[in-house]
Amino acid sequence: MGLMGDRTTLLETGRFARRRTDVGSGVGTLGPAAPTEPAGPTEPTEAMDQAEQTEAEAEARHRAAAKTGDTAAASALGALLLRRGDLDGAEPHLRCATAEGDRAAANNLGVLLHQRGYGDEAAGWWRVAAVAGSAAAAHALGKHFRERGDEPAAEYWLRQSAEQGHASGAYALADLLEHRSDVGAERWLRAAAERGHREASYRLALTLERRARERLRPAGDPAGPALIEDAVHWYRQAAARGHRRAALHLGAILERRGELKEAGRWYLSSAKDGEAKAASALAFLLRDAGDEESAAVWWLRAAQDGDGSAANALGALHAARGEQQSAERWYRTAMDAGDVNGAYNLALLCAAQERDAQAEQWYRRAAYAGHREAANALAVLLLQAGDAAGAEPWFSKAAEAGSVDAAFNLGILYASRDDDGSALKWYERAASGGHTEAALQVAIACLRDGDERTAERHLRCSAGGGSVEAAYRLAMLLDARRPPAAPPALGEAQLRTEKTECELWYERAAEQGHVRAQVRAGMLAARRGDTEGAAGWYRQAAEAGSRSGAFNLGLLLVREGAEAEAVLWWKRAAGAGHGRAALRLALLAARSGELTEGQRWCARAVELGPAEVAERAAKLLDALHQELTA
Repeated sequence: MGLMGDRTTLLETGRFARRRTDVGSGVGTLGPAAPTEPAGPTEPTEAMDQAEQTEAEAEARHRAAAKTGDTAAASALGALLLRRGDLDGAEPHLRCATAEGDRAAANNLGVLLHQRGYGDEAAGWWRVAAVAGSAAAAHALGKHFRERGDEPAAEYWLRQSAEQGHASGAYALADLLEHRSDVGAERWLRAAAERGHREASYRLALTLERRARERLRPAGDPAGPALIEDAVHWYRQAAARGHRRAALHLGAILERRGELKEAGRWYLSSAKDGEAKAASALAFLLRDAGDEESAAVWWLRAAQDGDGSAANALGALHAARGEQQSAERWYRTAMDAGDVNGAYNLALLCAAQERDAQAEQWYRRAAYAGHREAANALAVLLLQAGDAAGAEPWFSKAAEAGSVDAAFNLGILYASRDDDGSALKWYERAASGGHTEAALQVAIACLRDGDERTAERHLRCSAGGGSVEAAYRLAMLLDARRPPAAPPALGEAQLRTEKTECELWYERAAEQGHVRAQVRAGMLAARRGDTEGAAGWYRQAAEAGSRSGAFNLGLLLVREGAEAEAVLWWKRAAGAGHGRAALRLALLAARSGELTEGQRWCARAVELGPAEVAERAAKLLDALHQELTA
């Protein structure tokens, strides 16, 4: 049929005029039995209140009234049959009511024709109803024009629908404007969301969250948290109406906030509705809470629905249990689901089993897909095989992608070539990413250049990250700055009970087995008068093979009267090359009258040094020789 005239002409003819009971949504009614207009071309609305009468009773009443020429009854009967799917039965009643000027019937007739595939004729009746004020028909007409690529016409009719308060019309208009990157899209998304449109609420929340992230990323814009709160509100609105992805996003925000219990509830709601990512996220929450069995159930459900991260988690779970074949199967499933971590984890599994050829194959697959840690691991594998030239580009690719381990490894590679400048550049990059050993290397370079302030900063970062050597070097740096202890006042003991910062760092390194730190910690403890603490540190160092620790432990034991044990430790120290321990043993032997033994230890002390020890030992050796030859 031809498209009818504009609204003014229609109103002048008296046809399709608004009735007194029309409401703001554009719904036309003639009484309680009249049908409401459908929200769109595929959703005819209900013809009557189901709470008052059954559908069968309503149909009988409408049929009886329609036979008497009641236009509203014919319209309601047509809508009822249309909703039931009886297109053949609905069409004559809707055409009859439309001929009598019923706006709702014109809209529903458009829906029926659209379902039959007569799009142009449907558009004609939607235009009739829309010009007469039907917001639902304007929405349907706007969608019709958009599907045919006529965006100006689509925007016109969708705007008519949206401005009349039609939620779906506002959402469709927002979608059209967003496609054009029009800033007005958000206004109509919000309008649709405020009228209860579920998808609009979700997309509005996505928009707000994205904008909040952009504002928070560079400098912590104070508007960011407010936008996040607004996003949370709309996610809640959509999730409460059953939007499973909104529930997933809401759960993720709550999880980041530490509100794990509520996050778990939303993940559960989304997972039950079939959202695989929510099932996987719920499983990780359960795993972190210690419920590994329940986590495995949800990971399995998510993995079977195609979630790669869940398949990876299942692989890791089986690998931890020693079930290598099951682990490999799930890693392959993750890989097939498009998760590059599947190939990387499969490579790790092969490497652990010393299947290096297969490990290299999977590392390469993950690395080519952009997995930076796989690129680094592949480079390490190549380097270990002697292929430094093949390893370097993979190290570079991984480092440029942000792998701090790869940056550190590049530093090592350049250092092995005596290219200290390039090595330092990569060490600095790795250190800025939190790599503790790289920070230590940067600190060592700074100490070599005399930049103690920068060195201290990097040593603190490295030591704080757990580097034992950095803790020891930091303690050495602080120790060297300490002013010499002033002599005690007359009658005052030279004791200090508090520990200095350098002693605390020595102890941190010593507790992790650093032998030189154990010796230094013992020396500082002895200086404070803590003989027991000093002996403990010296003994640990001595038992680990430290000759200085053994010598100092001997000194403490002699003070305590345990000379026999001290001799054992001095002998161990002298045997390891400690000249002072050899001199002490020579003095003890001479004092005991064991002149030949004394001569032997003197000769050993002269050999070991240092210079002042060798000089004293030589004098003692001469004296012993004279005594023996007298």
